[in-house]
Amino acid sequence: MTDYKLRYIQGHNGEQAMYCWLRDQPRFLALLVHGYGEHLGRYHHVANALQQNGACVFGPDHCGHGLSQGERVLIEDVEAVVDDVHKAVFTLRTEYPGLPLVIIGHSMGGLIATRYVQRHPYSVSALVLSGPLLGKKTAITDLAAQQTLPDTPLDPNTLSRDPTVGAAYQADPLVWHGPFKRATLNALQAALTRIDHGAGFGALPLLWMHGADDKLVLLSETQPAINKLHGRIFEAEIWPGARHEIFNETNQQQVIERMISFIRAALRADA
Repeated sequence: MTDYKLRYIQGHNGEQAMYCWLRDQPRFLALLVHGYGEHLGRYHHVANALQQNGACVFGPDHCGHGLSQGERVLIEDVEAVVDDVHKAVFTLRTEYPGLPLVIIGHSMGGLIATRYVQRHPYSVSALVLSGPLLGKKTAITDLAAQQTLPDTPLDPNTLSRDPTVGAAYQADPLVWHGPFKRATLNALQAALTRIDHGAGFGALPLLWMHGADDKLVLLSETQPAINKLHGRIFEAEIWPGARHEIFNETNQQQVIERMISFIRAALRADA
């Protein structure tokens, strides 16, 4: 495993842990934006691949997640989380000025990454969305509409066809294993509405990847939002049989290589 450093930046709700996989003479910056209930420590293999292909890789644990401060999985405003992500970007751009920025967002991280691009459209050179939580109707909107929230954690079997992924997730003390919180659901719903009313991606190169057997973020619910958002440089990869965490799937190497190939082409076009 390639070495990484943990830094701490001030977020809107306390100190945030920021993972940094640095390298000499990088060609671009790669921001990883993790999903709900998890943390960036689950992305070492993704970061290492990006690093080996020329990137300085970084990203924060969101407030209330992983090693960051804050009540567990409590997100009261996604806009504040986007502000925190922007602080992380500013920190790395200060140290590595002039490099193009690529954003890779998974699940809820795809929602955050999308909102980041809508707010900072000229600061990003390419966007990769993995099973992104997007759309007018999602599992989140269905949950938010319920008067009583179910007291059930996420089913780890929905993550990957590889059973070791679910087992590691279930055993990870930095992962949230409890139910959703009402305030977080409301914040995610509000963000989905803002995104739906926000700008599309225009000339920004977008790669959307999704597991065909994703039971957490349904392909059919995400597709209409992607159709509305994507601009003229757009690629899609739907992985047959894959579940929610395509970067942890049985064909994870193929998924990562597809992402690297897209990034290379996007940055050549941006040069």
